[in-house]
Amino acid sequence: MRAAGTDRLPLASLLALAMAAFITILTEALPAGLLSQMAQGLAVSEAWVGQTVTIYAIGSLLAAIPLTVATQGLRRRPLLLTAIAGFVVANTVTTLSGSYALTMVARFLAGVSAGLLWALLAGYAARMVPERQKGRAIAIAMVGTPLALSLGVPAGTFLGSLLGWRTCFGLMSALALLLMVWVRVTVPDFAGQRTGERLSLGRVFTLAGVRPVLFAVLAFVLAHNILYTYIAPFLAAAGMAERTDLVLLVFGVASLLGIWIIGVLIDRHLRALTLVSTAVFALSALALGMAGEVPAVVFVAVAAWGSAFGGAATLFQTALAKTAGDAADVAQSMLVTTWNTAIAGGGIVGGVLLGRLGVGAFAPTLLVLLAATLVVVRAARQHGFPAPAGAVGNPVRFDSGRC
Repeated sequence: MRAAGTDRLPLASLLALAMAAFITILTEALPAGLLSQMAQGLAVSEAWVGQTVTIYAIGSLLAAIPLTVATQGLRRRPLLLTAIAGFVVANTVTTLSGSYALTMVARFLAGVSAGLLWALLAGYAARMVPERQKGRAIAIAMVGTPLALSLGVPAGTFLGSLLGWRTCFGLMSALALLLMVWVRVTVPDFAGQRTGERLSLGRVFTLAGVRPVLFAVLAFVLAHNILYTYIAPFLAAAGMAERTDLVLLVFGVASLLGIWIIGVLIDRHLRALTLVSTAVFALSALALGMAGEVPAVVFVAVAAWGSAFGGAATLFQTALAKTAGDAADVAQSMLVTTWNTAIAGGGIVGGVLLGRLGVGAFAPTLLVLLAATLVVVRAARQHGFPAPAGAVGNPVRFDSGRC
């Protein structure tokens, strides 16, 4: 039930995983575009509605590692279907709820489902294809993320203004139900790991290459979220407050270009692409720091930043999947936790910088974080971000899996 021995990718299966990523990201981010409507419907302030995004992230942060470790022995497709079913339940409750407390419980459940699903996606995609196609398979499975951010959230916001916010969450439930059918029909099943094959959480963390990848994720995503979370005040300081939507659109479109480029090249140039993406992001930060008041510079720098960030998740997930081998799902759960920690850290660190030093402190902070990322990625040339085949020993390979 694999595509071994052929260059044809199992597109129907991989696109089902991409839809799962799309639903996950859209469920997380949709309240940001519907704040005023949800606040009115739940009789709370917009600030309290904003916490529905926070509780979602907390659910992912708390659940990813323990759930993934606890479910290592279970068959993969039923587990994937269970995670998707969590979105059906959570979004249905959100659709019908008139209680803020109940909505927060539903959002936490959605976050828990997201934590499990994110830990499964990259390893699942990689097990469907031979070694030489793992990066491209993961890129296809991850394409739902930039699509959700660049197209899904604006579309959901527009639809919410026409039909109401509850309709948006109801449609998300319907999409998740359809996805469960899609997964059941097209996505192959794989056995979980036998007891003797499983590695402990501590053992996975100490595998050669895992820690460099996780550090790179933390530093890169922290840099991204400092700027992305506070892009509105940054643009306001540059006199571009009224162009915030356009700037974010440029970022989203560029991120789609970035993930396409990564998907084409990743299986041959993982290390080089990671270094280039980090360097391009650093150059963007430098440009924004030196000439952030010039609109043309802002648009070019944001486009470069978006192209660098668009494929970042694919790069890091592929590096970790190749490094962790059969322990990929547990390693991916660590990535989910690290990624969400960086999101929360971006809000905290960015807020402190904004309040005490102003937006001028963003660029130097980003450059320090991205320089650290470059140093770690460059140093991890044997494990984590290996040099091309023939330059160093081969990285740990996946077990072919069992159907």
